[in-house]
Amino acid sequence: MMLKLIVKLLLLFFLIVACQNKQEELSKNWKIQLLKNAPEAVTNNAISEGFIDGKPYVFTFAGLDSTKEYSGIHLRSYRYNLSTDEWKRITDLPDTLGKIASAASRVKDTIYIIGGYHVFKDHSERSSNKIHRYSINEERFLEDGMAIPVPIDDQVQAVWRDSLIYVVTGWSDKENVPDVQIYNPTLNSWSVGTSVPQNHTYKSFGASGTIIGDTIFYFGGASMGRHYPIQNILRKGLINVEDPTSIEWSHVILDSTIVGYRMGATSVGKTPHWLGGSTITYNYNPVAYNGSGGVTPANRDLYYEDGELKTDFTNKFPMDLRGIAQINDSTKAIVGGIKENQKVSNNLYLLKWTND
Repeated sequence: MMLKLIVKLLLLFFLIVACQNKQEELSKNWKIQLLKNAPEAVTNNAISEGFIDGKPYVFTFAGLDSTKEYSGIHLRSYRYNLSTDEWKRITDLPDTLGKIASAASRVKDTIYIIGGYHVFKDHSERSSNKIHRYSINEERFLEDGMAIPVPIDDQVQAVWRDSLIYVVTGWSDKENVPDVQIYNPTLNSWSVGTSVPQNHTYKSFGASGTIIGDTIFYFGGASMGRHYPIQNILRKGLINVEDPTSIEWSHVILDSTIVGYRMGATSVGKTPHWLGGSTITYNYNPVAYNGSGGVTPANRDLYYEDGELKTDFTNKFPMDLRGIAQINDSTKAIVGGIKENQKVSNNLYLLKWTND
C-alpha cells in the first residue's frame, strides 16, 4: 500500500514539473507594445536603429505607400524618438526616383541604405547600385558611398563585428545572383566575398538573414522559375576571421514544409529569428506570382534553436519586411509592412523578448 502511495506521489511530482516546464516554454515569447503610429503607412521600407547621446531612435527610409501602386513608391524618410514618443520627418533618401527593397545597416554612428529597385510607368524595374550614408549625430545624409559593383535589391544584408556589411545574393535587374559583396565603411570600399554556390539552393531574392558571431544565417526567399518558387532552405556561411572575404557555405532543409518570403530577420543571443513574412511569393503590390490573388501574412516567429526550426504563432507580425531595428539584444522594433487583407501598415511595434 505504501509503495503504491509513493509511486503516485512520484508520478504527481513529475507531472507538476512537466507542466511547469511546458508553461515556461509557452511563456518564452515576444511581448509586443504598439507605440505611436508612423506619420504614414509604408511597406518594403528600409529600417534601422540609431542612438544619439545614448538614446534610441528608429529610422525608416523610402518604401511603398498605401496605394500599393508603382506611383506610390517614394523616398520619404522618418525618425522616431523612443524617449519622447515623437516622429520627425528627415531629409528624403537622396535618389532620383522612389525605391523599394533596399536594406539599412548601422555601423557605429552611420546608417547605410544599400540597393533596392525602381519601378517605372511601364512596370519595368531597375536594381540600384547606390549606397546612401546617413549620419545619425549630424542628422543628415553624407555623400553617397562607392557604388555597389553589382546592382542589387531584395538582398540578404547583415553587419559583422560592427565593421563590415555583408550583402549576400539578391536580385540584380533580371535574375538572382550568387554574389557576396562586402562593404567597408571605414575605407568606403567594396570587396568580393566567396560567392554562394551557383544554384537555386542558395541564390535567392526576398530571403533575409543575420550574422551571429562569425556565422551568416539566411533563410527562405524566392528562386528563379515559374511563379518564383518559395524556398525552405537554411543557409549558413562561416566567415574566416583571418580573411573576412573567405566564407564557407553550407545548407540544410530542416523541415520541408516551412517556407518564408520577405521576413524580418533578427537575433536574440545566439538564436536567429525570422519574423512575419509570407508563405507565398508575390510582387510589390502584394499579389501572388502564382495568380492566386492577394497574399496573407504568415503571422509567426520562426527561429533556429537546438538544431531545429521552430515556429511560434502566438503573435501576429506583418509581411513585406526589409529589416528590424535592433535596440538591444532583446528589444527590437518594426515599422510598417503589410497586414491582413493586404493593408499597408503605419504601426510601430516595440518587441521585447522575455522568458517571464
